[in-house]
Amino acid sequence: MGIVKISDLMHENLRVAGNALSRSINAQAEHWMRVGMLAEMHPELNHRDICQLLIRAELAGGLDLAGALSGQPGKPGAALADAH
Repeated sequence: MGIVKISDLMHENLRVAGNALSRSINAQAEHWMRVGMLAEMHPELNHRDICQLLIRAELAGGLDLAGALSGQPGKPGAALADAH
């Protein structure tokens, strides 16, 4: 766990989006970071595809960047490497 400094405007955006989607500010920030990370790793995927990857990763034990990039079977998130 760590502290990330963000602008007041981004904090307000997180608060509004989090309230609208029944998430805490931290949960909303983490969601946006996961979606953004996957969008950068897989620019060919759209938002729906990325959401499906997140669901598959959760079912496999959670999103693990190292596992996703290595494609090692049995590592949480490894399904992301083969998903597209």
